[in-house]
Formats: sequence, C-alpha cells, structure tokens
Amino acid sequence: MSEHARAIPGYGTRDVARMIGLSEAQVRSWVHAGFVSPSRGPRGAFLFSFADLVLLRAARGLARSRIGPIRIRRTLDRLREQLPPGRSLAGLRFAAMAGRVVVGDEAASWQPESGQVLFDFGAEELGKKARPLVRRAFREARAAGEDLEARDWFAWGCELEASSPAEAADAYRKAIDADPSHADAMINLGRLRQQDGHPEEAERLYRTALARRPDDATAAFNLGVALDELGRPADAAAAYERALRADPESADAHWNLARLYEEAGRARDALRHLRAYRELTRSDPS
Repeated sequence: MSEHARAIPGYGTRDVARMIGLSEAQVRSWVHAGFVSPSRGPRGAFLFSFADLVLLRAARGLARSRIGPIRIRRTLDRLREQLPPGRSLAGLRFAAMAGRVVVGDEAASWQPESGQVLFDFGAEELGKKARPLVRRAFREARAAGEDLEARDWFAWGCELEASSPAEAADAYRKAIDADPSHADAMINLGRLRQQDGHPEEAERLYRTALARRPDDATAAFNLGVALDELGRPADAAAAYERALRADPESADAHWNLARLYEEAGRARDALRHLRAYRELTRSDPS
C-alpha cells in the first residue's frame, strides 16, 4: 500500500500552507511543478500525505538557500528512486552545501542528484584552518591597494566569498571604486548584501548594474528576487519579465512569474509561464 493510500483523510491545501509557511498559491504551484503528487478528495481538492509535507518543507528550505526549482524537483525525483520501499522521509535532513543538495540521516549523508555518499574526512576543519591564510593574503593585498585594478579586487571577492563574505563584499566595493562600470562586482555585492538581510541595498546595486549592462539576465533576475523579498510583487514581476527578454530560457524566471501571477489572480499569465517552465525543465539536459 502506498504512502498516499495510508494517509487518510490527508491534509488540505490550506492546512499545508499554514503548517509549512507558504501561501496556498505557492502550494498549488509547487504541485503543478511536480514537487509532490497529492491525491484528490471531494470536488478534486488536493489531499496531501505526511510524506508530501516533508518534501514540501524540504523544498521550501532549499529554495531559501538559493537552490533553483529545477534542481529541487530533480533532487526530489532522484530521492524517491533511491529510498527503499517503506522507508519514511520523516527522519531525513535536507541542506544546501557548496551549491549542492545534501540529504542525511543518522547513518549517512549523500547527494541525491549523483547518489554519491559523503564522508567527512575533516574537510570542514581544513577549511577553518585555510581561512586565516586566505584572509591574511587579502589584507596584504589591500594594504597595497593602489597597485590593484578592478579585476584584481573582483578576483579577490570571488576567492573570499566562501571563507569571509564580509571581506568579499569589501573587495567588491573596491572593484567598483576602481571601475564604477564593473557590473559583475555590483551583482555579486548585491547578492551578498541580499543574503545578509539588506534587499534595499541589493536593489540599488542591481539597478546600477542594469544601467551599465541593460541586457544582463542575472542582474534582472536577482533584482526580481530582491523586490519579491521587499513585498513589491508587481515590480518583481517586471524584473523577471526583463530577465526573460534577456534570457528566454530562464526556467527560474518563468517559475517565479507563474507564482506571482497566480497570487495576483492572473491565471492565464500564470499558466503560460508554468507551461514554459515545464517545457524547459522537461528538456533540461543537466
């Protein structure tokens, strides 16, 4: 007997939204995107099992860790294939590490996308030991800042992001000081400021980057995310539309627009972008 068959009578969309911290529109859109496949109750209403709740909660956490919906869906599909029959999802932990989705339980951790089992050979401890070396080298370079060009500061920013985000942000600022048209530094600095809880500053940086490079799809998409966080859905939708004009195959932009338009009651527009998202993810080669 399947998990869905055992989960009687199941949880309704409103209950799931409240328990997980999503809007009802988000829950429905994640069902349409294939994250979960709930059963149907009276009048066609969704009925979610507890396993569905676990997967939706995991998807929400991964989305907040900047894992895109394509990767989330692929990960959940692979995870369903990997778990033995009867294995519960409730005891699993989901996390984003170095841009990869990692799932773990008491016995092991693994990457569902590749199936690779992960072992801890002290990598975290080695990373902690290496951080002071990288930061010291950066401080020495900063002391001789007059000899460094914008591209040098930008390279330092990329190098420092994993070990010292604050100093990475400082390096990006120096790159912008050296070259006020350095859009890549603006985009990366905006992302760091956004992750640090400053979407207003991120918005300004993304807009400045777009003024320098109007067709930059990444800057436009990130601007949409920042505006979304600021509670400005109409402006966010405009930014995502701009990102799609620059990159029509941005599945994540289609996904975010489908959600925003569904929440705004624009069902036809939501469906159009959801279909585009499905088409792109269906043919996604990665």
